[in-house]
Amino acid sequence: MTTPAAPLRRLGLTGSIGAGKSTVAALLRARGLTVLDADEQARHVTQEPETLRAIGNEFPGTVTGGVLDRAALAAAAFRDPQRTAALNAIVHPRVRARMAALEAQAAARGEPWVVQDVPLLFEGGLDEQMDAVLVVDAPLEERVARVMARSGLSREDVLARDARQLGAAEKRQRATVVIENAGPPDELGARVDAALHVLGIHPRSRQV
Repeated sequence: MTTPAAPLRRLGLTGSIGAGKSTVAALLRARGLTVLDADEQARHVTQEPETLRAIGNEFPGTVTGGVLDRAALAAAAFRDPQRTAALNAIVHPRVRARMAALEAQAAARGEPWVVQDVPLLFEGGLDEQMDAVLVVDAPLEERVARVMARSGLSREDVLARDARQLGAAEKRQRATVVIENAGPPDELGARVDAALHVLGIHPRSRQV
């Protein structure tokens, strides 16, 4: 008699701005885990004609010739919480559908775990749908310096963006495991391996 496959489990991956979440996501992929990037799926979704029509109807002037003006949309959608909620109501269900389809593919391949890389995991209440949550963190000044170096934003802009997210201390408290991403970058891989060990996640292949 064939033993039924264990249900797919979800590992939520998140972290404050500049913490190094994307770097950890790349290391998890290199270790054989499927990582589903919510931001990447949102970019795909906002290129679909149906989504563009809905956005254009809700935010006139943000879609021209079937192309989304992201700067105009940001200015229109993020000026107040109600407008942000209106955009989220268009985009988020479509992103969730894409993530669910990719999860189903991973389950069909027999993968025991899938990683959901979601910047606003806690803010959106999605942590409740995860079997475990991995938070990447680093000291505030180090995070600010990283973002300023890569984006050209001012210190005030970075701090303002950070303030719009759940505080790092709260994220740490609600995490299953925290990865400290401070100090030499070459130490991060070992910390990722240690976190996976604590979580009991054993990827099928390790390519690093």
